[in-house]
Amino acid sequence: MATPGNKSAAASLTETLLRQRTRILKDIVARYAITIGGIGVIMAVVLIFFYLLFVVVPLFKPASIEEVASYQLTPPGIGDRTLHLAMEEQAEIGVRFTHSGLVQFFFTHSGAVISEHSIPLPPDTTITSFASGAPHTAIVAFGLSDGSAILVRHVYRVTFSNNKRVITPRLDYPLGDDPLVIDTASRPLRLLAIQSNEEQTSFGAVTEDNRLLFTHFATEESFLDEDEETLVRTGTELEGFPENTRYLLIDEDQQHLYTANKDGALSIFNLSDKEQPDLDQRLPSVTEGAKITAMKLLAGGISLMIGNSDGRISQWFPVRDESGKFVFTRIRDFEAQEAPITILTPEFNRKGFLAADSSGKLGVYHATAHRTLMVEEVGKNSLNQLAIAPRANALLGEDSNGHIHFLRIENEHPEISFSSLWGKVWYESYSEPEYIWQSSSASDIFEPKLSLTPITFGTLKAAFYAMLVALPLAVLGAIFTAQFMAPRMRRIVKPTIEIMEALPTVIIGFLAGLWLAPVLETHLPGTFALLVIMPVGILLFAFVWTHLIPDAIRHKVPDSWEAALLLPVVLFLGWFSFAISPALENLLFDGNMVQWLTHEMGISFDQRNSLVVGIAMGFAVIPTIFSMAEDALFGVPKHLIRGSLALGATPWQTLTRVILLTASPGIFAAVMIGLGRAVGETMIVLMATGNTPIMDFSIFQGMRTLSANIAVEMPEAEVASTHYRVLFLAALVLFVLTFIFNTLAEVVRQRLRKKYSSL
Repeated sequence: MATPGNKSAAASLTETLLRQRTRILKDIVARYAITIGGIGVIMAVVLIFFYLLFVVVPLFKPASIEEVASYQLTPPGIGDRTLHLAMEEQAEIGVRFTHSGLVQFFFTHSGAVISEHSIPLPPDTTITSFASGAPHTAIVAFGLSDGSAILVRHVYRVTFSNNKRVITPRLDYPLGDDPLVIDTASRPLRLLAIQSNEEQTSFGAVTEDNRLLFTHFATEESFLDEDEETLVRTGTELEGFPENTRYLLIDEDQQHLYTANKDGALSIFNLSDKEQPDLDQRLPSVTEGAKITAMKLLAGGISLMIGNSDGRISQWFPVRDESGKFVFTRIRDFEAQEAPITILTPEFNRKGFLAADSSGKLGVYHATAHRTLMVEEVGKNSLNQLAIAPRANALLGEDSNGHIHFLRIENEHPEISFSSLWGKVWYESYSEPEYIWQSSSASDIFEPKLSLTPITFGTLKAAFYAMLVALPLAVLGAIFTAQFMAPRMRRIVKPTIEIMEALPTVIIGFLAGLWLAPVLETHLPGTFALLVIMPVGILLFAFVWTHLIPDAIRHKVPDSWEAALLLPVVLFLGWFSFAISPALENLLFDGNMVQWLTHEMGISFDQRNSLVVGIAMGFAVIPTIFSMAEDALFGVPKHLIRGSLALGATPWQTLTRVILLTASPGIFAAVMIGLGRAVGETMIVLMATGNTPIMDFSIFQGMRTLSANIAVEMPEAEVASTHYRVLFLAALVLFVLTFIFNTLAEVVRQRLRKKYSSL
């Protein structure tokens, strides 16, 4: 029969077994939960990486061309030579201008003619020359045998009927359908150049008797009637152009006229004064033995592209020399084709262009990126005419047999190359190659500058100055708190500093930009004086306390509470440094240190600079480094410390030879995590700097970081555009930088742990 004692023992045993089973079950659940959580974190990081990669990879997709249709508009035997081809924005309708004055609108996919028009030529005149303006203006001009010209624009009206897009093409005569007098001597125009906008139209012409003419038409409104407009003509004859001129161009802004002959003699006329243009520069444009075979202006009208008989294409644009004068300079060459270049066709809104050669090959290039995207053979015959759609997604080309080829082109991001992202690039009108980030402009036709170098440099610069402030304060503070501070004082100081980490960085950035930056600028001498006054003052106070204060007073302060006495000392020294700042500024810097730095030292000063960022970001990073480093130092086994002291080592020797070595893995991990925090910081850098992407390590200049750049520009970036994908590339670079820092930190930490684990 069981006694009450046996029942109690059995119940206790059962309860113990139940607790053990519950504990085992909890351990199993916790183990799997932690495992699942860890795997989930790893998967999340991997998915972020692959998503960034998914968005970035299309940037480096090569260009491709696919022929859609091939047809012949003019029946064999008629032979009406094509002067120009063009397309409207949707690449559904093309237009063909011929040397007889015939204009045909046709469907690009089939070649079916939509309508035909004839240019209204005066009696007994013929077409002797032809010119086209900037592609986006859709302007062309016919030069006539009587010294006049007719200006024509092809226009496309888009309507929607039954939810279906209908495009109706037509011809427009902006200056009237009556011919405009170019040569008052009525000689045939052998060459013609044209540019036109709503306010003015400029013609360049070479006559049959080899005279170079510049004619300008300005539209002026009547003072009496705003709807009444008058066309004012200005004409002049130019001197100094090459003999046997073959090529004639006017830039889009109607500021320069370019003339060249086959031998490469290039003359550039300044058209700023429309009544008296003058010769600006003459220079050879090809190497010895080569001939010019094609010449066009890139979108924007700044860069001149010259195709040679040896297949080389060179880019030229004006560069300011040492005297401040713009000099036309050869910038870069493209040498992917070997046969003579027959046609150059610029894109509408990008710095890309197409080049066809006499062997039938077609090259696709981008000037700024100095990139040859592809060179392919299109048909068996060479191309005589070439047109690109406004969206750069379709081509029209006519070969030597009169066949028109309609092709689709895949070329979304031609401006991206390794050199354009990371190398110095010589941009239009810049005096030398530079690292530039400028993703937008007031004009749609601009040269995007998407170098990641300045913003990556800014990221590292911001992290450097932040760590310069945070590292000594956090690590030295952690050493004192963990090893020398009184326990009661430590219980106050450590949580207080850790609470600082909860401060929103947007608040820190706001205060840094709107309060700290002006204060530092106003008290700049005092700020730098503080770096000397503070340590000297603390050392002086320590000397006075230990040597001049009576023992009876010193012993009233409990052990390890002496640091509390430094608080009023630090506050006083800080106030004193800023108080003497005006006197120092008047004494040493003529009353204004900022102006002294700028004028005397040649150092630019930006109010929101690296000094502000270093202090603000350092303030944000200190709690992270301090907390982890202090835990590592405080966790050093006490028997190691006592053993070292028992063997006769001083506290300083124990600190440097035992404590720091044992805690070094944790201290290093704290520093690297703090560095990772500084590298990825966004709001402080965004609000506390000028956010300018410059390559200047000066403490008085700002910067733009990868994270801040993404935060500023991502909301405005068009989805799937080059700008959008480059911002994702910047995010990928930031991801990789952080990954590298953390990986190196873990490797070093493990080695330090292994090395000092035997202590």
